[in-house]
Amino acid sequence: MTSAGFNVTSSLTLVGFSSLSGHSSLLFFVFLLLYLFVLFSNSLVVYIICSQRALHRPMFTFVASVLLNSLTASTLIYPKILSDLLLSGAGLVQVSQTLCLCQGFFVSSLGASSFMLLSAMAFDRYLSICHPMHYAVLVTPGKVVLMLLLCWVLPAILVGASTMLASRLPLCRVQLNRAYCDISSLVSLSCSGAKAQLSGLYSLIIATATVFLPAAFVLFSYARILFICLWRSRSFSSKALQTCLPHLLVLLIHSIGIIVDLLLRRLQGDGESDSTLIISILMMIVATVLKPVVYGLQLKDVLTHVKRLLSCRRDS
Repeated sequence: MTSAGFNVTSSLTLVGFSSLSGHSSLLFFVFLLLYLFVLFSNSLVVYIICSQRALHRPMFTFVASVLLNSLTASTLIYPKILSDLLLSGAGLVQVSQTLCLCQGFFVSSLGASSFMLLSAMAFDRYLSICHPMHYAVLVTPGKVVLMLLLCWVLPAILVGASTMLASRLPLCRVQLNRAYCDISSLVSLSCSGAKAQLSGLYSLIIATATVFLPAAFVLFSYARILFICLWRSRSFSSKALQTCLPHLLVLLIHSIGIIVDLLLRRLQGDGESDSTLIISILMMIVATVLKPVVYGLQLKDVLTHVKRLLSCRRDS
């Protein structure tokens, strides 16, 4: 069954929080506060990095890019959840196939970009710590711009092709047990066996190229950094590991989110939609809330400017 627009059930209101339907106003208020915090915290750190000349270095450029990714993805997800909570009283939340595909494209593309940005950041840290004498020559502003373009354009092209394949699949079911749209979930609604398997295989290739390989490269880079630090002085090792820790924490947050999402998809196939949806929403909240907190508190250069900015505002 195909159509220009189809009903996609918002699992947040109809499945995951069906037993809490009488508390939709409270949930709306909670998610609104979370969204405002994500907007403020991400924007604050990005503003500080952009406004302070001392932070105009490749590492902080990549940090700002990761936070901009998170900010954009949050803007694509949180308003959808808020609107679903407002419309939940009507009994069914509807979204057109086109809008669902657009949201799935941007969410998947930005998610893949985050892993590639983290791999570029790991490469930058590796060169800075392991090859400091050649760092200025190897990491120029032009090369940083090229790496940023690659981290954004390559996932957009690959995910765009996957989105086109998904848009051509006939749909047998119209209920999507997710709080927001994503390409894999849309493919799972298809009744076209061979085409759906081809689309799923292509999605796996994309995930390997933009998620698993970058994550493996990050682990390899930081393992090399750790090995170098073992042979250097304690002060050098402490400073080097201090700059790497926030990036490893963010990688851990992303990786846990991917692993949990894969497990939840398997559980959803067995019909356990209520609990799995709630867990997926909690993982989304943790990922969007913790990233600006990690970079704002763990990077001393950023934390110093955050304290200075907030203290000036209180004094004024």
